[in-house]
Amino acid sequence: MTQSSHRRRQSRVTHALVFISTMLLAPSVFSSAASAQLLGYASTQPNTFPTDEVMVEPDAGVVPERLRRAVVAFNTSEAPGTIVIDTGNTALYYVLGQGRAVRYGVGVGREGFTWSGVQTISRKAEWPDWHPPAEMIARQPYLPRFMAGGPGNPLGARAMYLGSSQYRIHGTNDPSTIGKFVSSGCIRLTNEDVSDLFGRVDVGTRVVVLPKNAPRMETRTTISVRPARPALTTPPSGRQAMNLTASQLN
Repeated sequence: MTQSSHRRRQSRVTHALVFISTMLLAPSVFSSAASAQLLGYASTQPNTFPTDEVMVEPDAGVVPERLRRAVVAFNTSEAPGTIVIDTGNTALYYVLGQGRAVRYGVGVGREGFTWSGVQTISRKAEWPDWHPPAEMIARQPYLPRFMAGGPGNPLGARAMYLGSSQYRIHGTNDPSTIGKFVSSGCIRLTNEDVSDLFGRVDVGTRVVVLPKNAPRMETRTTISVRPARPALTTPPSGRQAMNLTASQLN
């Protein structure tokens, strides 16, 4: 046998051994990849549409004690049934009368997006659809033009629309934003709290939004308060929506 023939034979043997080794290792590689995917190791697509308002199940432990729902002593000349929003102290009050109100913690407009004035509730909606206003789309052209109500919708479980403005009092799927200046001007509550408030108010309810620098109106907490009606934490069947991340909307 010549030296050239010997080299060719060795090369064929080497290639055969590599092929056999590859075939023996392949099942374990594929099995590992499948296992990783089942265990959640596989990479996921990043969120395509970040926004400033979202929906996860509320966690009371996330909301600071001072902003948890309670009946408090509240000195105001506003009539019972009025909503008063203390922007600077991130609190919403539903006036009960006789010097008392139900306090709710809220998230309010971030720097440059706070506002004040008087509005009335012009419409109420459960698991509302979301149509981002033109001003928001101009700032963030990647936002969807429409989102059906349901989990992941930035308006949460309930919405109360304020007059003909673009502002709403609504729920959120990110309770960690309660007590913060985070939104584009809307007032957000946890889904449990917004469902409670929703059950107390009617279309035509007066809403007073105080300036950010207004003095604190609450004096002391009196008693805890139960919801006016059970909170709806799941949307009607058949409703679907993509998830948006509340804390990232500009």
